[in-house]
Amino acid sequence: MRINERELFKSVMVSFMAEEDPMLAMLKWITEQLMQIEAEVKAGANKNEHNSERKTYFSGYRPRRFDTCHPRC
Repeated sequence: MRINERELFKSVMVSFMAEEDPMLAMLKWITEQLMQIEAEVKAGANKNEHNSERKTYFSGYRPRRFDTCHPRC
């Protein structure tokens, strides 16, 4: 079964419309996705995936504050 990219995009975008600040919610989501992809590339495997060519392991994360303004704000 092929994923309908337009429908997937639409469902993701609609989910942000219920947020108080849709743009901030989208920015947080895309940032989290990019960090997850970067971690998977560095590890050489997806999280919880067993792979003999794995380069390292995921060791968890800690919550970080998401600021979008300059520190002088």
